[in-house]
Amino acid sequence: MTITLTPGAATLAQLESLWRDGLAARLDPAARPGIEAAAAHVERAANGGEAVYGVNTGFGKLASVKIAPADTATLQRNLILSHCCGVGEALDIPATRLMMALKLLSLGRGASGVRWQIVALIEAMLERGVTPVVPAQGSVGASGDLAPLAHMAAVMIGAGEAVLDGQRMTGGAALAQAGLSPVTLGPKEGLALINGTQFSTALALIGLFRAWRCALNSLVTASLSTDAIMGSTAPLHPQIHALRGHRGQIEVAQAMRALMEGSQIRESHRQGDSRVQDPYCIRCQPQVAGAALDILRHAASTLEIEANAVTDNPLVLDDGQIVSGGNFHAEPVGFAADQIALALAEIGAIAQRRVALMVDPTLSHDLPPFLTPDPGLNSGLMIAEVTTAALMSENKHLANPCSTDSTPTSANQEDHVSMAAHGARRLRRMADNLDVILGVEAMAAAQGIGFRAPLLTSARLQAVLAAIRAEVPPVAEDRYLAPDLAAMARMVTDGRLIAAAGLEGLAP
Repeated sequence: MTITLTPGAATLAQLESLWRDGLAARLDPAARPGIEAAAAHVERAANGGEAVYGVNTGFGKLASVKIAPADTATLQRNLILSHCCGVGEALDIPATRLMMALKLLSLGRGASGVRWQIVALIEAMLERGVTPVVPAQGSVGASGDLAPLAHMAAVMIGAGEAVLDGQRMTGGAALAQAGLSPVTLGPKEGLALINGTQFSTALALIGLFRAWRCALNSLVTASLSTDAIMGSTAPLHPQIHALRGHRGQIEVAQAMRALMEGSQIRESHRQGDSRVQDPYCIRCQPQVAGAALDILRHAASTLEIEANAVTDNPLVLDDGQIVSGGNFHAEPVGFAADQIALALAEIGAIAQRRVALMVDPTLSHDLPPFLTPDPGLNSGLMIAEVTTAALMSENKHLANPCSTDSTPTSANQEDHVSMAAHGARRLRRMADNLDVILGVEAMAAAQGIGFRAPLLTSARLQAVLAAIRAEVPPVAEDRYLAPDLAAMARMVTDGRLIAAAGLEGLAP
């Protein structure tokens, strides 16, 4: 299936479908006249006598070197090859394809000066499954994501490496096998391909999509945990949250009230419970998870704008002027990535405390130590909780801001950079960690609720428990737990807990 993207108007929902479902993308044909008009302006500039950066000059500190018209193609090819300096493991295929779709959107605004032929080749590569091998390290987030995007562009000129039908091969071989031909780059086209924030933005978007799913999962796991320790639902009272007024907080409390409605466990201790208040990890879930939803929505707004932006340099303006600027600077993406990282870390921090609460018999309201029916002989979920503590701590370190770092590059021409690329790249690792934390919380809460029998939790949470038990049986005695933790993490990652709870409608 192929999604048609309208430059300047692509939605987060479209981009998430591209990423999750492996869809191809093409531009709305209405974008073609603007693209071709800009390309004509660049062609005239390339054949003119005036020096125009990136069209008939060198790049960066070498911008003062004038290039003859006869050397234009060589200039652009050299640019691509010399910038293929990425290192580290390759970006995964879905992320690379999202990056390519974002490049289509940027070129489609008609301000980059490339020919339609360039757009058509990217569309064809997406359609036929030619995916460039893009090393994940090497960008500082200005002057664009130069190295990663150069590896993408290298395949377009028949160089570099690509994956096709699961096989890694040279870029030229992949194009030929897919029935495509490499392009000879015209004036400014190489620069337009590698100048831009599409690598950073793609990874930040993926971090956003995963963080949002984690946040929704945390509403399910927190509700399970509240029933497991026989916690109070009084802190979910709607007026408490209306009095503060934050949208996310109000939504979290509303969702948790709905998830827990009808719980026999909750009804059993409304009277005569000696506890006055629950610990913060139970009582303050709406305030913490709600704040995470709010900050993720702010990041989503930034990234939706950036996904539709023109971020290369120089730009072809409506009147034909070709003007140098700084749209390649990924500071907005860097800030958004830092916000997403904060949300991931805090969702995990409060979830981990709920796991710790459930395994501690002094705090869990009569649950057995470490949630095992035979403590001492069995350790139960003792070390599963330790694992969540390790991952929580790792995420706290990873959440330190990246956008406050900078280092001069390119002989001090590019003297302030955003570090958006590695700010966005670390989000995958953080989301992987959080999936495990939430998976262990769900596993522990299911174990805890089991000890409350014959009392039952709510109907919606019973459906979640049934989904969990289809994957992971109760821990009656000690067993090799690593596969169980992995299975629970997958249930978080793929959204099965959310689906079982009927909580899929909350949108970023």
